[in-house]
Amino acid sequence: MASIPFLPEISLQNSKFEYLWAAKIVLFLGLNGTKRRVLHNRKTDFIRILFTFAFYKDKVKMSYQNLLYFVEQGLVTITINRPDKLNALNALTVKEIGAAVAAANADSSVKVIIITGAGEKSFVAGADIGEFEGLSEQQAMSLATTGQEVFKSIENSPKPVIAAVNGFALGGGCELAMSCHLRIASDNARFGQPEVKLGLIPAYGGTQRLTRLIGRTKALELMITTDMINAQQALELGLLNYVVPQAELMNKCKEIAVKIMAQAPLAVAGVIQCVNDFANGEEGFQSEIKVFGYCFTTADNKEGVAAFKEKRTPVFKGK
Repeated sequence: MASIPFLPEISLQNSKFEYLWAAKIVLFLGLNGTKRRVLHNRKTDFIRILFTFAFYKDKVKMSYQNLLYFVEQGLVTITINRPDKLNALNALTVKEIGAAVAAANADSSVKVIIITGAGEKSFVAGADIGEFEGLSEQQAMSLATTGQEVFKSIENSPKPVIAAVNGFALGGGCELAMSCHLRIASDNARFGQPEVKLGLIPAYGGTQRLTRLIGRTKALELMITTDMINAQQALELGLLNYVVPQAELMNKCKEIAVKIMAQAPLAVAGVIQCVNDFANGEEGFQSEIKVFGYCFTTADNKEGVAAFKEKRTPVFKGK
């Protein structure tokens, strides 16, 4: 598959200074991962970019057209920023989400990713239906393929991705939330897959992930009746980890993120891999054996054992 280019602007700043300078990079999202190239020809500029990014990487903003991207102290927050459209997913937004998650995974300082929506009404209210008009069969399949690849990249992210669901999560929004490893919702959240009302079906993995998460019987009912469920119902069905008042949503997500960031990153990634292998119908037990063996080759394992013996908090390096 051809790579998809983006030109997000990186602004590096700390608490004492405004924008120090900006550098352009290209992120290429493809089936085989992410490649990064710095668009500066002069050697001095290249060195300056690397030095400044390393020095100020604890507080970095990346600018996209339809997203807000902010990383601080190992935690990336990606905000879908189309509040006038209830954060509906158009093609550009889907591709930008893929690029942002790829950027977070490529940044060694990042440990956890949060995805949320701008405003208080909507996480993502669905796809941007205006882009569907006039699509051919092949164009529709291409659209679905891109969406599935991006959402699969979230599901397969070695760094945990938490969905902070702040309102409507319908259609593609529900599918986006389900591709995340953990889902925490505000008490005003609503979930649903209403695609059959448009003579369509969920196409970004919804038929598969909803069935996997809540079971065939209830998943079928929700998709073919188009019924919406509230946050408490979603929690009872196993779709969510927690439901909290809206004002506490981001704090709860960050609380969970801090717990995860205290763990060994390679071991966390290994757990994600094994669980995904089971969910995807692969031999999860064999994956578990292989990943368990690999963990014994890591410095983090040695540090964890040493810290346990010495009765101290481990300091993991992700190595």
